[in-house]
Amino acid sequence: MYIPHHYRNENLAEVKDFLSHNSFGILINQVDGRPWGTHIPLELDIAENGKEVFMGHIAKANPQWKNFEMEPEVLCIFNGPHSYVSSSWYKDEEVPTWNYIAVHVYGSLKIIEGDELMMHLKKLVDKYEVDSKEPIAVEKLSPKTLSQVRGVVGFQIEIKEIMAAYKLSQTREEDDHRRIIKELEKKDPASKAIANAMKKDN
Repeated sequence: MYIPHHYRNENLAEVKDFLSHNSFGILINQVDGRPWGTHIPLELDIAENGKEVFMGHIAKANPQWKNFEMEPEVLCIFNGPHSYVSSSWYKDEEVPTWNYIAVHVYGSLKIIEGDELMMHLKKLVDKYEVDSKEPIAVEKLSPKTLSQVRGVVGFQIEIKEIMAAYKLSQTREEDDHRRIIKELEKKDPASKAIANAMKKDN
């Protein structure tokens, strides 16, 4: 991913926090010579060897998994909030632009099965059921329901490289920066989220 140096975020703690809270990503590899992407949750975790990994699974009917063993290198893309920025908010004439947060992660994938796959599914369900009024749990599902696990392929991705772009008007002067935040706070939730990110980055 091309990232001008002004927008490159190398604060790994901040980026990992972003990944934990924006875990619905795109898993990309090659299938029959073409780029192939699947939109799925990719959960940041620690493997038994102490290395950071993403855990995930896809449907067995999805042909993407058939290339995992032959070509284990994958790209995971995570998108955060984004918003159009009008140059009418600037002091001087300039072109409009777009502010956004995006993270690309390169890694090496291996298929997981059995207890390891079940543990991944349990962690995934527990994470997103925590605020439910009547939370479900994998270990309480019936054998009939759990039999659907046979229809998925689980995997673990060892992280090789993280590239984080936080384009938050870093090149604008302080007065422009304040005006951009003020205008974004009047708009939709994604724009307000970018305004909040700009405040933290300032």
